Amino acid sequence: MSTPIAISWGPGEILVVLAIVLLFFGSSKLPKLARSLGSSFTEFKKGLRGEADEDDRKKLKDKSDGDEDPEKSPED
Repeated sequence: MSTPIAISWGPGEILVVLAIVLLFFGSSKLPKLARSLGSSFTEFKKGLRGEADEDDRKKLKDKSDGDEDPEKSPED
């Protein structure tokens, strides 16, 4: 059996990976990619904490308001 080799990331390896990402995506798309990655991470953290964003709260409120119609009579 062979033992797994741990990978250590030094400054050289990180620069090579960043250069490959730059060549692959291009300089014009990198800010958009980083922005979307950051917002996705923020939404993920909110989901872990159980926070609902403002749109979700509004949808829940509208849905609950629509269910309570006083003019409707209960059907037997």
